[in-house]
Amino acid sequence: MAIQDNHVGIRELKTHLSRYLQRVKAGQTLLITERGQVVGRIVPAEQSLEERLDAMRAAGLLAWSGKRLQALEPIAQIEGNRTVAGLLIEDRE
Repeated sequence: MAIQDNHVGIRELKTHLSRYLQRVKAGQTLLITERGQVVGRIVPAEQSLEERLDAMRAAGLLAWSGKRLQALEPIAQIEGNRTVAGLLIEDRE
């Protein structure tokens, strides 16, 4: 018996695998549970980034506000053809 619409216990999954695979083929992500705890997931082979993020959010694997991160200030400005490695070597001398 499924706990939630996209959650399925291991025994139920084994018993009705073809039924659950049809749901995955239709685009649904299934979360596999063992004693009420999510232990894995079955995802469609080709999911968009947004769908994968939604699945991870639903599984409690990430929390994100959906806002873009602001760009960080550069750590070091490189002048001319100098590389960061060159600057580090200079600094150590």
